[in-house]
Amino acid sequence: MAATNKADNRPLSTRFALVWTNWQTGIVLAFLIAPVLAIIPLSFNAGSYFSYPMTGFSLRWYEKALLNPDWQRAFLNSLGIGAMATLIATVLGTLAALGLSRSSFPWRSVIMPLLISPMIIPVVVVAVGFYMVFAPLGLTDSYAGVVLAHAALGTPFVVITVTASLLSFDRNLVRAAAGLGAPPWTAFRRVTLPLISPAVATGAIFAFATSFDEVVVILFIGGPAQRTVPRQMWSGIREAIDPSILAVATLLTIFAIALFVTLNWLRSRNAPVQGSAG
Repeated sequence: MAATNKADNRPLSTRFALVWTNWQTGIVLAFLIAPVLAIIPLSFNAGSYFSYPMTGFSLRWYEKALLNPDWQRAFLNSLGIGAMATLIATVLGTLAALGLSRSSFPWRSVIMPLLISPMIIPVVVVAVGFYMVFAPLGLTDSYAGVVLAHAALGTPFVVITVTASLLSFDRNLVRAAAGLGAPPWTAFRRVTLPLISPAVATGAIFAFATSFDEVVVILFIGGPAQRTVPRQMWSGIREAIDPSILAVATLLTIFAIALFVTLNWLRSRNAPVQGSAG
């Protein structure tokens, strides 16, 4: 009741500004979400066209997407390549963040921009660079080349999230472990890693999402055997308008929402750790 009275006693201009801000936020959210919401009903359309009004309700496009061998192979490729790329990116990104977080690390102001450059440089330029480097090494049209390329794209996300977590990390805990006779690896495994694990997991999720969603690099260095879900969708749009693409897009939207929920859960776990460290 006290909170209600307090809200009622606010000046009219403040309440008007709050309502206007809420309306603006709702309009922006509607603008961003509308394209996604528009394709979800069409994925259940009985017709064969990307248009409204719907001619009926049907699950045949989901059946076609889930039972089609090409889509199945693409899903398996995306999961396998994403898992391997995420593992490499998580290990390399965490190690890089541990080094860059030290104030005594030389050339930190130069190395950090280089590590996160794949996030800044246009992906087409990055894809051409991968092709120029990988082609002489025989890594084009191979799983190894695609995994390494996706790992390079995902590593900056791990570096940024883990570095941010290490900024609030109390290094006196590591010094105390070393004073008690713990070797560096033991101190990292028993002290540092448990405290930064939410940030490591968050970076890993971003790296996996980057690999799973990537299409430009796979077009340059991937072959028919490395066809992923985004490349399969790209081919479906260019070669034939197949409504099963909408079903796959809806499934990917649900997958993205699940990743978002997981990220929020990891942030809620990481908040008490950062608070106690501060």
